[in-house]
Amino acid sequence: MAEASSGAAQIGFSPAAGVFYEEVEQGLRSSPRTLPCKYFYDAQGSQLFDAICELPEYYVTRTELEIMRRHAGEMAERIGPGVMLIEYGSGSSVKTRLLLSQLDRPAAYVPVDISGDHLLSTSERLRVSYPQIEILPVCADFTESFALPRPSTRPTHNAVYFPGSTIGNFHPAAASRMLRTIVELCGCGGGLLIGVDLQKDPAVLMRAYDDSQGVTAAFNQNLLRRINRELDANFELDAFEHQSYYDTESHRIEMRLVSRCDQAVTIGGEEFGFDRGESIRTECSYKHTVEGFAQLASEAGLALRESWTDDDERFAVLHLVVAD
Repeated sequence: MAEASSGAAQIGFSPAAGVFYEEVEQGLRSSPRTLPCKYFYDAQGSQLFDAICELPEYYVTRTELEIMRRHAGEMAERIGPGVMLIEYGSGSSVKTRLLLSQLDRPAAYVPVDISGDHLLSTSERLRVSYPQIEILPVCADFTESFALPRPSTRPTHNAVYFPGSTIGNFHPAAASRMLRTIVELCGCGGGLLIGVDLQKDPAVLMRAYDDSQGVTAAFNQNLLRRINRELDANFELDAFEHQSYYDTESHRIEMRLVSRCDQAVTIGGEEFGFDRGESIRTECSYKHTVEGFAQLASEAGLALRESWTDDDERFAVLHLVVAD
C-alpha cells in the first residue's frame, strides 16, 4: 500500500459518479438484480444505521458492546503496545472508545469509512476525548486499495479492527480475499480484531432485519434516494417494498427491495423495467460459526489466537494474527 505524507488530517476519497453508475448499472442488469450495499452509507444512511443499532430487535450492536465492555482490556493486551489501529467502517465509534481507552500507547488510530461527513464528525469527537492519540481519518472504500497515513510516531505493528459483523456482507470467497488484503496491510507481526455474527434461530434474524418501526425499511429505501440524487434517477420509493429473507442452506439473510407494480425507472438516461414482484437484492449477511470462520481466516493467512462471545453465543469477537 502507498503511504501518504506525515501529518495529514485526512486522506480524502469519494466514489466517482462514473464508478457509482457503473456498479449500479451492472447490478441492475445482472440476474438476480443487485445493488452494492456499500452505498447505503451516505450521511442519511449512516444516521439511519445508527438508529437501527438502537432498536430492540437489532441484537448485533448491543451484544457486541456487551462483549467489548467485558473484554476490551484483554483484547487490548492481545493487540499489544505501540500499534497503529486501523478501523474498517468507523461508524459512530462507540465500541472504538472502549478499545482505545485500553490500548497501551497506540501510535495512531486510523478510522476508514466511505461516508466522509460522518467520518469527520466522529473523528473530531474522538480527538477531543483522546488528545494523546494521533487520529488520522481516511475517507475510502476499504474493499478497494487505499493509502495509509504515516503517523508521527512509528508504530510497532499494524492491527485492523473490523467490528459490527460487516465481514458477513461478503460471500465466503470474497471474505477470504478481503482477509488476504488485511494480511497484506498489516504485514508481519500484525493482527485483526473482528466481529462475527453467529448462526442462530432464523426468527431472531428476521426480526433484526425487518423491525416493527420500519427503520430498516427506510434505510434500505434510502439507497434508492441516493441513486436519485447522485445519478439523476427517478425511483419512486413507495413503489418498492422492503423485504428480508433467510437462506437456511447458505446461512445468510438477504435484504431486498421488491417492486409493487410494473414500472420503468430511468437512471442517467438509461431505462430499467421492473415487473410487479421483481426484487433487487441490496444486502446479504452471512452467519458463521467460530470454527468455520477460523478455518476461512486460516486459508487467508491468519491464525486464531482468542475468541470472546456473549452468554447466549449470538455474536463473537475474534483476535487473529498474521501467520508466520
